[in-house]
Amino acid sequence: MKASEIRQLTEEELNTKLNDLKTELFNLRFQLASNQVANPMRISAVKKDIARVKTVMRANELGRNA
Repeated sequence: MKASEIRQLTEEELNTKLNDLKTELFNLRFQLASNQVANPMRISAVKKDIARVKTVMRANELGRNA
């Protein structure tokens, strides 16, 4: 997901997206531990998406439209 797409989401949508991404990351780590993960690169992509969402949420808190 691109940062420009994330910036267009509302605060409620950002919270929902963050929870979904954290759940997906948990499931991917569980699959990795049991050697069933289909695409290991997805783990790093999800981590980056989580960071993007948190960055936009923090910018909104500070009153910036970063």
